[in-house]
Amino acid sequence: MLFTDFFAPTLKDTPADAKIASHQLMLRAGLISQTASGIYCWLPLATRVIEKIAKVICEEQDRIGANKVYFTTVQPAELWMESGRYEAYGKEMLRIKDRKDGNFLYSPTNEEQATDIFRKYVKSYKNLPIMLYQIHWKFRDEIRPRFGVMRGREFLMKDGYSFDIDFEQAKKTYQSVFKSYLKIFRRLGLVPVPVQADSGAIGGNMSHEFQILANTGESTLYYDKGLFSARDDELMNIFAVTDEKYDPKTSKIPENELAISKGIEVGHIFYFDTKYSESMNAFVLNEKGEKIFPKMGSYGIGVSRLVAAIIEASHDDRGIIWPETVSPFYVTLLNLHTRNEKCNEMSLKIYDAISTSKEILYDNREITVGEKLADADLIGIPWQIIVGQKNAENNIVELKNRKTGDIVRASINEIISRFVV
Repeated sequence: MLFTDFFAPTLKDTPADAKIASHQLMLRAGLISQTASGIYCWLPLATRVIEKIAKVICEEQDRIGANKVYFTTVQPAELWMESGRYEAYGKEMLRIKDRKDGNFLYSPTNEEQATDIFRKYVKSYKNLPIMLYQIHWKFRDEIRPRFGVMRGREFLMKDGYSFDIDFEQAKKTYQSVFKSYLKIFRRLGLVPVPVQADSGAIGGNMSHEFQILANTGESTLYYDKGLFSARDDELMNIFAVTDEKYDPKTSKIPENELAISKGIEVGHIFYFDTKYSESMNAFVLNEKGEKIFPKMGSYGIGVSRLVAAIIEASHDDRGIIWPETVSPFYVTLLNLHTRNEKCNEMSLKIYDAISTSKEILYDNREITVGEKLADADLIGIPWQIIVGQKNAENNIVELKNRKTGDIVRASINEIISRFVV
């Protein structure tokens, strides 16, 4: 991709109303544009990141037998009246009337609709277990939206729903999603911390949050140092809580094993038994022809929130530092002297070769060297190939690692072989 063809409106100055690093950098790097309070447009750089996050999520969810769907964003109020949540959910729900004066809502979550789909088509216990998931937009009318997409009103979310014949099978499903989430967050370059949690408005009696460590996180986490060396099947039982639940008098963690860090919630899973299947009369028949209400679970990941969380966990005073798995491009090519014939020749050769194998953004803009280098650090692509006039005379270019700042000088062919598989 040529930068002259790419829409990335970077800003030199930090917007005054942006209070945390991810909000500041997402605005400055041209990732998002605010439309209304807590509502943002996602621009090309952010779109590429969010699609890569979604791809990782889909791969890991498909691996455990989940089925991807798209529920509707607008739902009839009747579904929520059946479950008893239409009034109970409160003012966060955006309620709508259509031209026929029918009551609808913009989806804040999809337990009711998933249950409705299930009861329409599944009649026998032989069809269980079933897990459906989607990655779709949601709306919750936060009373105080803040911190950019970290606590917005419109957001992209992965939400999944499971239906099992009994508690033992539901527990296996819950555990498989738990492990799948650990793999997802690790693939995104994050350190996940599973935290014992409440189910809140969704309901239920088995619940874990997934927090990631970040110095600017909203939560304070208290956890066992052994968490990072534990096997995945041990993590459900390793003690970790947020500050409001931590009590040193009752803590099971020895003081010398206690770790304290800031964290950001990026996922939440719930088991809520038959709360929705019973209230909405979603049943199957067992081998005796008896009605059985499936045990259900709900599994969420804040996909758009993850973009901000990754930035909070990985940035410096110059800009974003993207993990390779989610970076909008794998490498950026900086032609520092676009009016120099040698620099242009070398840059095009590198670009043509690498673009066959890796996503590359070629900065061919006619701007100052300082602006070009500053934008590259701000946007945060992991690798920078820098073509300068003096090095070009010797057929040499520089390769910079955005995270470490290390720079090596090498020939064009050496650089190309580094990226072309």
